[in-house]
Amino acid sequence: MITASIVTYNDHLLDIEAILRSIIASPIRKVWIIDHSDRVFSLREELQQYMHRDKDIREHIERGFQIEYLHEDNVGYGRGNNRAIRLAMEEGCQYHLVVNPDVWFSSDVIPTIWKYMEEHPEVGQIMPKVLFLDGKIQPLAKLLPTPMDMFCRMILPEWMFKRRNKRYELADSGYKNIMNVPCLSGCFMFLRTSTLQECGLFDERYFMYAEDFDLTRRIHRHFKTLFFPNVTIFHKFNRGSHRSLRLFLIHTMSMVRYFNKFGWFYDKERYHFNRQLLQEIKKLSK
Repeated sequence: MITASIVTYNDHLLDIEAILRSIIASPIRKVWIIDHSDRVFSLREELQQYMHRDKDIREHIERGFQIEYLHEDNVGYGRGNNRAIRLAMEEGCQYHLVVNPDVWFSSDVIPTIWKYMEEHPEVGQIMPKVLFLDGKIQPLAKLLPTPMDMFCRMILPEWMFKRRNKRYELADSGYKNIMNVPCLSGCFMFLRTSTLQECGLFDERYFMYAEDFDLTRRIHRHFKTLFFPNVTIFHKFNRGSHRSLRLFLIHTMSMVRYFNKFGWFYDKERYHFNRQLLQEIKKLSK
């Protein structure tokens, strides 16, 4: 059984319809919508009307598909997804997809990833190739960040650290091959639930940002965490922390927590994982 969760914040049905239709066209059997809206919003009513009037949704529900809406205070991205993951585990699901509201994908994506993970039990997590709306690749498979990487990306103009950023974003890989990457984006995390039982869920001390780095890194210690370019998805990619002072401060605090946890300048594990990946990329490029 495959389940999914979408954490929303002040979204309308129009904002999440594309990802809902992607999920409905896939083998996913249940999706939890965790609504963190801080004011009275109409998403619950819009969903009820949508499920009633839309023929495809109605027929899918008749075949056993479930949409469960949950509203709670804005307790953070990781904690919201953890609530759904725990419910999914209670229901005995084998795989769980954590996905952003601004993502969508074709009907072949989930079956292809599912089949690959069934054939490769050493894989705990997969992220497909992610594209911008114009078809360009989003470089969301990365090295584990150093404090300097994050300082440059959050503070400096891009031209000042172009070479460093190219290395951090694995540009030399060409994003053409399957790679075992220790740092994957939280916009699409296809996770084996037995892996989560062993490695733990999202660290709920992060409100938003860096919780995906943290979880992928912990899974990477024991399982493969793959960038999987055999299938592609589309991601609107908001980069809110570059346009909002509040989100910038939240992002900064999350990175402080991350480096406090794993190490600022001395991080033996970071050095080891990054070195392994760069060596893998070098071999693949030959």
